[in-house]
Amino acid sequence: MLEQVLGSSNFDYLPRAMTAATIRQEIISNNIANVNTPNYRKSTVNFEDLLAREIYGEEPDGKLKMVRTHDRHLPAAPLAFHAEPTIIQDTTNIMRVDNNNVDIDVEMATLAKNTLYYNALATELGSHVTRMKTAITSGQQ
Repeated sequence: MLEQVLGSSNFDYLPRAMTAATIRQEIISNNIANVNTPNYRKSTVNFEDLLAREIYGEEPDGKLKMVRTHDRHLPAAPLAFHAEPTIIQDTTNIMRVDNNNVDIDVEMATLAKNTLYYNALATELGSHVTRMKTAITSGQQ
């Protein structure tokens, strides 16, 4: 029973997304810190596209694959792909004479967006835990 609760998709996807947002925060901070460093190339974190590929597979229409909800159902194929955040160095768009491609305005906007994203993920994970706690303890009253 506990395995089914902790094995839910919320306990799988949300912590990984929060980890990706934390890594992205560090990468953006590093980009901002090196805004005046000659020949510095900014980095980005790719996770959401990889997670969509894990969830939907290679299906262009975004249909979910079969999910096994009961022991007597036919077994679903195991996931062949497990999304993890990857750091990518951006070698395009050199916009300055010193060969640095960091745009401080873009980085600050991305930082704000990532902060909101992380807070939304933390709120959703907290709500999920609260709902699970309520479901578990509601029968004891």
